[in-house]
Amino acid sequence: MDSEENTPLLKDDSGSDDSQNDEYKSRWRSIRVMYFTMFLSSVGFTIVITSVWPYLQKIDDSANASFLGWVVAAYSLGQMLASPLFGLWSNHRPRREPLACSIFINVTANIYYSYIYLPTSQNKYHMLMSRALVGFGAGNVAVVRSYVAGATSLKERNSAMANTSACQALGFILGPALQAGLSFIGEQGVSVKVIDLQLNMYTAPALLAALFGLINILLVVLVLREHQVDDYGRHIRAINYVSEERMDISQETEGDIDQVAVLTSNVLFFIIMFIFAVFETIATPLSMDMFSWTRKDAVMYNGIILSCVGFESILVFLLVKVLSQRIGDRPVLLGGLAIIFCGFFVLLPWGNHYPAIQWADLKNNTVIHETFAPTSVSNSSFEPTGCPAEQTWCQYTPAIHLAQFLTADVLIGAGYPACNVISYTLYSKILGSKPQGVYMGWLTASGSGARTLGPVFVSQVYTILGPRWAFSLICSMVLGAILLLGALYHKLISFAVRHGRILE
Repeated sequence: MDSEENTPLLKDDSGSDDSQNDEYKSRWRSIRVMYFTMFLSSVGFTIVITSVWPYLQKIDDSANASFLGWVVAAYSLGQMLASPLFGLWSNHRPRREPLACSIFINVTANIYYSYIYLPTSQNKYHMLMSRALVGFGAGNVAVVRSYVAGATSLKERNSAMANTSACQALGFILGPALQAGLSFIGEQGVSVKVIDLQLNMYTAPALLAALFGLINILLVVLVLREHQVDDYGRHIRAINYVSEERMDISQETEGDIDQVAVLTSNVLFFIIMFIFAVFETIATPLSMDMFSWTRKDAVMYNGIILSCVGFESILVFLLVKVLSQRIGDRPVLLGGLAIIFCGFFVLLPWGNHYPAIQWADLKNNTVIHETFAPTSVSNSSFEPTGCPAEQTWCQYTPAIHLAQFLTADVLIGAGYPACNVISYTLYSKILGSKPQGVYMGWLTASGSGARTLGPVFVSQVYTILGPRWAFSLICSMVLGAILLLGALYHKLISFAVRHGRILE
């Protein structure tokens, strides 16, 4: 079969008629702009994610792991609020408008993030606000997904959605890699007095993300055009199409959307995003507590690990394109959830080895300085490492071994991308050729809600009860998602199949 599923990543060739060649090229050129927009959006988020915790500790001594949960959640809260709004906007106006506006907000927020060290107090709240604004700008993900879904036929959809997610994963790789590379600038960095900027390992990534955003705005304004096709790839008139060019009117949008399938998809997507938000939030504090990494080590090593996970995700996306064509979307989703369960189960603490306690490290360091250091040397430059003594579970919970941590990274890095891309693809098929801006906005909002609650949940449970309770609860949630998918398996079918227009 000659279809999009058989084409290489980002290579969207087709045997379209010569009379439609220009329209076809314009359509795929615009879709590739959406790929790039998704890529830059992902870079803008992940380029700072591993350094948020040490940056927060540096600029505000009163910040703790619980507040970190709110900072990470602020991004998703902003995205949750913005996604339905941008989705509604894109249903009635050319998509370049909400896209350009959202990216501009993102650029401004990243610049704000680069200057949050300047206020003399309450710096942690400035970080909270800047991350919320970055998240608000990232609400354009709903617009990107709805555009790609509406501009592709049913046969092209899986490949196009996989390509979109692959570009997101590329950004997921490049972001932490850039952060790890920029960590060599150091915490002090270079002062740019003309603009009152301290360019260091924390501010440079955000400024680079702002630069990427400016490039993205130019592409959206100059290249993007409106396109809408039905399940067979025939052009139909989009609601937000402003040109007077002749287009075919299709009857493929007739019929009702299965609201039970829509609700189920949103619930499953919420759970998928919740558990991944937990994982990405806890990675840095967990590694610092269990492996006694310094702030700089945690930024660099977790950046490398997340980059490797992102590379793994691309391979998974390529595999999903083949598997979903051969065995269907739902079995792939079920398999992805099972792999995620295994990943969190592996993270459960076991054995008789316990993490190094931070108060012991402080005591030993004091003795060393008193014995060997000159009186002029200050202990203030020393960074304590290990599991903080105020986290009482550190004293009785077994340590998580590095091998466990890396194995969980591999498993979750395989299961999550499979679930992510299939969730979007299956959801777009359930909606059919109807305008998807608002529906995609709600799906993105449900994911953002999960990414809001996930970090808050894990930061509270992890800080108070420890990793055993945190990861046990996550395993229970994944099992719940598997049971829900099994119970409503027959409902999650495409719009065209449900109305008898295409055989499953």
